[in-house]
Amino acid sequence: MGKAFARLLREKRAAYPFPIVGIHTARHGTAFDFKGLSVSPEFGPPVSSVDEFLERAKPDVAIEITTLNPETGEPAITHIRSALLRNIHVITANKGPIAHAYATLREEARRAQAEFRFESTVMDGAPVFNMVRNSLPGVKISGFTGVLNSTSKVVMAAMARGESMEAGIREAQALGIAEADASFDIDGWDSAAKSAALANVLMDARTTPQQVEREGIRGLTPREVEALARDGQTILLVSRAEREGNQVRLRVRPEILPKTDLLATVQGTSNILLFHTDLMGTIGTVSINPGVEQTAYGLFSDLVDIARSV
Repeated sequence: MGKAFARLLREKRAAYPFPIVGIHTARHGTAFDFKGLSVSPEFGPPVSSVDEFLERAKPDVAIEITTLNPETGEPAITHIRSALLRNIHVITANKGPIAHAYATLREEARRAQAEFRFESTVMDGAPVFNMVRNSLPGVKISGFTGVLNSTSKVVMAAMARGESMEAGIREAQALGIAEADASFDIDGWDSAAKSAALANVLMDARTTPQQVEREGIRGLTPREVEALARDGQTILLVSRAEREGNQVRLRVRPEILPKTDLLATVQGTSNILLFHTDLMGTIGTVSINPGVEQTAYGLFSDLVDIARSV
């Protein structure tokens, strides 16, 4: 994702001249250049900590793109806090911090007078949070329904063809869409984290992935999925949220749907999210076969949004 984002910045630099002044990676080391790093910079030894990196890079905006930890949201939460303590604006593509600590991080950003954006955490770069914030003033979201995990869809499609779950996981990994730990996709943790993130931001739920009623697809067999396909049905990992009084109920589980159902008509790695609202009824967004380029665009749109806001 980092390289895709760097390429996008290079392509758009005439209109949006944002330089990358520092990159810190777990694998390659660290690179700095106040004039702007290239897409493939020369890395030096890794810095000792994120604090040292931020002190040396002195960025206006820190972009955090570590992998998901659905249990705690760390170390991404600490990375974000380190930037906010320095009054640095933050963008993250990691859903963990939004799923675990959004209200706290939002308040810390407010105190730091820093912007905090996270469009790529759900639905890749498709407008979700920015759409609600910028285009739906006064609208109250009472719930949502979505198919938010691409890997489980690829696995279900493979099993409908009679292939094993493991074969489907390998296919998703080859496409580059599976989580670093594919069990997060199969056992519903990715969907639970996305559901918690959506509910925290859009419904002020103040929840965590552990509080989501969660059932993954691990117990399904190719025979079951094939039989459903022959009967004109499919099975998808569906996320649902519903406000019940002052509480928000969140659920992720496999659901059997007719292939004509709106949720089932979005094929391949595509995802769909529907918002249930008071003033606009049900509206939604669809991401058609997204890849790393779309996730990178979510980071880019957040960066442009911050530049326009400050």
